[in-house]
Amino acid sequence: MIKTAGELIAEAQSQINCVDVSSAKVLYDDSDSGVIIDLREAESVAKSKLSNSIHISRGLLEMKITKFCPDVDTLILTHCAGGGRASLGALTLQQMGYTNVHAITATFDEIQESFGEAAH
Repeated sequence: MIKTAGELIAEAQSQINCVDVSSAKVLYDDSDSGVIIDLREAESVAKSKLSNSIHISRGLLEMKITKFCPDVDTLILTHCAGGGRASLGALTLQQMGYTNVHAITATFDEIQESFGEAAH
């Protein structure tokens, strides 16, 4: 039987740390070296991006993450447009050995309101 995207996301969310925007902001503000990984596609990022975020499309996460996060204990907050890719990405990072990963399960607009938008 084929699993739907929704089922895969729900399964991932049962295995990872999911956080709301306010919890994510506290974690990030309390961290000296935390990173925010934007897992949306390049077209979306070109329109609007969070301040201080690093863009890695979901499909390239495994290949690019070590360049930005060589330390497995680094706080990593993943986000996307609604929480699905953030959750799948967080699970992947955990499977890779990262120990301090959290998926922000909120809409991009909610996240942007709290974290701010990067200047274009």
